[in-house]
Amino acid sequence: MNTNMKATIKKSDFEFEFNGHGHYKVTYKSPSTGKNWATITSDMPLIDATKNADEPKKVDLMILKRMCKNN
Repeated sequence: MNTNMKATIKKSDFEFEFNGHGHYKVTYKSPSTGKNWATITSDMPLIDATKNADEPKKVDLMILKRMCKNN
């Protein structure tokens, strides 16, 4: 039995919606609870590193998740 049930964060856990010049509304959906958190960001380097990356780094996804949850 796997005692570490923590899901790995993935790009598909996020929804990106253009929200005007240089802004995106980002919604994070927890794969384990189904809860949603959202934020609006103008951090385009982070958007490029996550939304626009074929394989975003886990660290960038974790930063984006923290932004959504701490809005």
